[in-house]
Amino acid sequence: MLETYVIAMMRTTLSALLAVLVFSTSIPASAGEIGVQVGFSDGEISLIRAYYRDHGTVQAGNGKGRKGSKGLPPGIAKNLQRGKPLPPGIAKQALPSGLIGRLPPPPKGFERIEVAGKVLLVEIATQVIHDVLEDVILGK
Repeated sequence: MLETYVIAMMRTTLSALLAVLVFSTSIPASAGEIGVQVGFSDGEISLIRAYYRDHGTVQAGNGKGRKGSKGLPPGIAKNLQRGKPLPPGIAKQALPSGLIGRLPPPPKGFERIEVAGKVLLVEIATQVIHDVLEDVILGK
């Protein structure tokens, strides 16, 4: 009888400790905080490369190529890499609607944008770059 009581008390104590441990742990706000790598899938990379190979740099809707656009200053261009925040005030553009229609939706809380001839996957809340595709946009 005493043995059964001790085992029941140990189970109750362990359950209570486990509950305290689980509920006292804060839940991270984003995938990046829990160490989950977010990036372009192989399928997305293939679709993006194929789109720009077939369509060049023409933005859907305006009919104008963007070959003449200026590049970024070297110091800013160097910061367009995974793990760094987008520089403030940088000129970013949405991907062409024809390409957006072919791609699956980005992960929740992320957006795909074009900056200086690169396609970026950016966390919306923090503006941190999670993936970069270079040399996919012809003429840049």
